[in-house]
Amino acid sequence: MAKLVFGMMQSLDGYVGSVAGDHTVLPQPGPALFRHFYEHVRDLTGIVYGRRMYEVMRYWDEDPPEGSAVRHDFAAAWRSQRKWVVSRSLKSVGPNATLVEDDLEAAIGGLKARLVGEISVSGPDLARSLTDLGLIDEYRLYFRPFVLGRGKPFFAGPRPPLRLVASDPIGEDAIRLTYAPA
Repeated sequence: MAKLVFGMMQSLDGYVGSVAGDHTVLPQPGPALFRHFYEHVRDLTGIVYGRRMYEVMRYWDEDPPEGSAVRHDFAAAWRSQRKWVVSRSLKSVGPNATLVEDDLEAAIGGLKARLVGEISVSGPDLARSLTDLGLIDEYRLYFRPFVLGRGKPFFAGPRPPLRLVASDPIGEDAIRLTYAPA
């Protein structure tokens, strides 16, 4: 059985980004944190996206023209990952992606039951829906040294009680707190 993990970078005041147009923005991670995310994506069984996060991440469909070797490695790892995109408004998705339009519980619960390894959940609204269905196994909060004051919160709604599983410094400016449902 696969484990569903919701994890995202966020500001010290709990926002995954400030609202900028139609997507969220948080300053780029430093080299060590970026390498951490590359290794994380490389080792996943797959990724489940909400529509908005998927549209932001489509940037990686192409190899970035600028940047370090780890950015190119991340792009290649992201493109090779299986992705499931939960949306009622999209009509199609890109390579290695499957559109999930109906019965979230059956679709994602089915992935969890038949796959092995870790499936990343990306997007606070999607995570809220999956939490409400009892499908999220772990929450990973990557705190960065920024205070945004407003924006999209990591938790899109109330959560059941959580218990701290681990705390790990990652790179030069982040700490990861890992929680599981209590």
